[in-house]
Amino acid sequence: MIIHAYAHARAGLVGNPSDGYFGKTLSCIIRNFQVKVSIWESPYFEILPGHGDMGHFGSIGEFVRDLRLHGYYGGMRLIKAAVKRFTDYCHQHELELHQRNCTIGFETNIPRLVGLSGSSAIVVATMRALQEFYSVQIPQHLLPSLALSVEKDELGISAGLQDRVIQTYEGIVHMDFDKKLLDSRGYGQYTPLRPPKPPPLYVAYDPERAEVSDLPHRNLRALFNAGDPTVVSAMNKYRDLTERGRDALMAGDFDILGQVMDANFDLRRTIMPIAPENLRMVEVARSTGASAKFAGSGGAIVGLYKGGRHYQRLSDALAAIHCTILLPIIFE
Repeated sequence: MIIHAYAHARAGLVGNPSDGYFGKTLSCIIRNFQVKVSIWESPYFEILPGHGDMGHFGSIGEFVRDLRLHGYYGGMRLIKAAVKRFTDYCHQHELELHQRNCTIGFETNIPRLVGLSGSSAIVVATMRALQEFYSVQIPQHLLPSLALSVEKDELGISAGLQDRVIQTYEGIVHMDFDKKLLDSRGYGQYTPLRPPKPPPLYVAYDPERAEVSDLPHRNLRALFNAGDPTVVSAMNKYRDLTERGRDALMAGDFDILGQVMDANFDLRRTIMPIAPENLRMVEVARSTGASAKFAGSGGAIVGLYKGGRHYQRLSDALAAIHCTILLPIIFE
């Protein structure tokens, strides 16, 4: 029997990047894109290489570009680290694992390195597959922290909890990463939301703008740890923006929600450098009257549009700068 487990892309609606800095965030899943991890019993324990692990390239130039973006690793290191943290968790909680071997493989159609959280999706899907294969249940509220430890502790990748929370809970989730909560119990307050009216969201991205997602956060982390007043103040403002965004979402007031999303990006510009190519995506979308902010660390944007004709204008404007646009599927 083959076990299949899935995790989806995501978009941060309000609050990012404050999830790693004791802030609040509002996020949604993007079911249009997914990672599928498959596990089946086999004579040996084996992890199959994925696309980013292969040594086949169209040219030496393509190889060098891939190397600059992805380093010397692909998805295999994420799966290896996930297996390691999974076994650590089971040993710590005295959960006995059977001794049958398995083969693990994965497929993904999440656009790489454009801020849609493809890496954490591999980890979350792997954790789900391992739980089923070994008949182990990890509590839902603990899975995001365990998934974060895979990248942060095992691989030294700078990241926050938001992506792992939304990929674990799915739908739309309000998250509070209050320091007292994290320090006392290791996880925040996660509240799934089901608004009475679905927000008119769009997501757009350009794979040519890919960049390693933890790079923009490294300097921000150093400033926050040093108590930089501008950065610390911004993280507190993100908490307020997230509350306003949640209230607007649940009230169906999408004009206010759009204003909050715009303010989220404008605040980001005060604490983090924005690549001109990524800024252009936001500016082009806003020029049509849409709201726009980064869906994650850069390379993809998310915002609100106003009806079918507006969406067509928005699509045409973004297509002119070679962006792909889609309407995210959030709920099943």
